[in-house]
This record gives sequence, structure tokens and C-alpha cells, in this order.
Amino acid sequence: MTSDLVRFRRASGSLGAFVEGVGVPEIVKSEGLFNLVYSGLLEHEVLFFEDQEIPASVLEQFAGLFGSLLGHGAYDLVEGTRAIQILESTKDKPSKIEVWHSDMTFMQYPPTFTMLHSQIIPSYGGDTMWASARAAYDALSSNMKVLLEEIDAEHDFRQGFKESLAEPGGEDRLKDALAQYPKVVHPVVLEHPEIQKKSLFVNALFTSRILELSDLESSRLLAFLFNHIVTEEFTVRLQWKKGTLVIWDNRTTQHKPVNDFFPQHRLMHRVTVS
Repeated sequence: MTSDLVRFRRASGSLGAFVEGVGVPEIVKSEGLFNLVYSGLLEHEVLFFEDQEIPASVLEQFAGLFGSLLGHGAYDLVEGTRAIQILESTKDKPSKIEVWHSDMTFMQYPPTFTMLHSQIIPSYGGDTMWASARAAYDALSSNMKVLLEEIDAEHDFRQGFKESLAEPGGEDRLKDALAQYPKVVHPVVLEHPEIQKKSLFVNALFTSRILELSDLESSRLLAFLFNHIVTEEFTVRLQWKKGTLVIWDNRTTQHKPVNDFFPQHRLMHRVTVS
């Protein structure tokens, strides 16, 4: 019966689907519903739930169904939670991240899934875009795939947070995170451990170089890959509403906030899962 309740309405040709017929409070109470949603997430890569007016505590409970909750050294937490991060952009302190990326690939074991729950939404602008690194890999020639499957890339926390580090007191504020996250290496092509499909695993925010290539070769190849992954046909775009909850597979997607809403206020709750 549970399968009759859940509907996935595709949001684009490559990735993304709106989940209809069920909400987070029902999923938390039903293993059957959760399994359906989880399977849909692996298939569609990004899921959109509208009208989810739930407290942070329920979001945290929901996220815990997907794995272990992760913290983040650069963001404050919602009071009373262990892992719900506050992402806020205001007139005096606007958001600095404007680059396509996968979350926290500077970690040895990056998040498996990320959830973003809208709290305060500007009256215009502030959309978010996602790109399928799986579709991008599938579109490559066989010769390019062979090359990419043999090489590794370096990911760097310092590169991704260079603007914050350049602020007065930035180095001191983020010193613990800098110590916790030295540069790490990941394969350029990642095979999904659950569905055995391959994706490109480099992003413009955190990937600094390809180890097996010269600096020039690395920069040119990364530039190609960064642009290729975000080809329009591999993307989906969401116009946020208050209460919208999005879940995405961080292993196969990248995302980008569209910062066209300043000086308006935007507040989101985020949780990452390993």
C-alpha cells in the first residue's frame, strides 16, 4: 500500500523529482515509506519536498535515517540540535559561495547526502541549481573515460574558504577547521557503491589539481570537466518556497546557489549525512 502513496514527478530530463503524496513526518514513522524515498533518491539524485513545515528536531531525526550526522567547522548550529547547520545571507553578511560544488569534498569521507530546508526566502531570486555528474560522465567519449578513471585529484578546504580566510580574523576563526581538514585525494571518477554507476567527482570550489598531470595539463583538464559537468542539459533549477526541503546525493551531483537576491534575507537549515 505504501507504494501507492508516494509519487515522483520528474523535474528535468537529467535529474531531480518532486515527491508527492507523503511528507517527512510520515516517512519518519514508516520503514516502507523511507525505503521508497531512498530508492527514489538513488534514481533521481535530487528530491524536492514542498510544504514541509517541520521543526529542526524532526529534520535531524529524518536525516538520521540516512546515516551518521556530520558537523561543519565553518557554520553555527541550530540551538538544541547536534548537526543542523545555519546557512544565512543578510545585507550586512551576504553569502560568499557562488561556485558549483559538491559539499565538503575536502573531507577524507565526504557527505553521502545533504539536506537543505528553507526557513526565510527572499521575495525574488535565490534559486538553487543542481547538476548530474553521473549524466556528465555518461556523455563522455570512451577514450576520455579511460583517461579519467586512472587519475586522482586533490581537494583543499583552504581553496574553498579563501574569501572567509581573507577576512579580518578569518584565519583565527577557522584555525580548528584548517587543522582538521588537510588536503585530501579522491579519484576523478567515483563508482557509486550502491548502484554501481559512475560519476565525475571534481568540483570548482574544492578541487585544486590532478596529481598525475603537470600543472598546465591539470588546470586545462579541470577547466573542461568543471564546465562539462554543468552543461545545461545535465541540470535542474529550483525556485524555493518557504518550507521546501531538498535532499541530494552528494556523490553524484553538484549544486550552485544563485545569489541574485541581495540585500534580501535568506535563511536555510542544512544537515549533511555520511
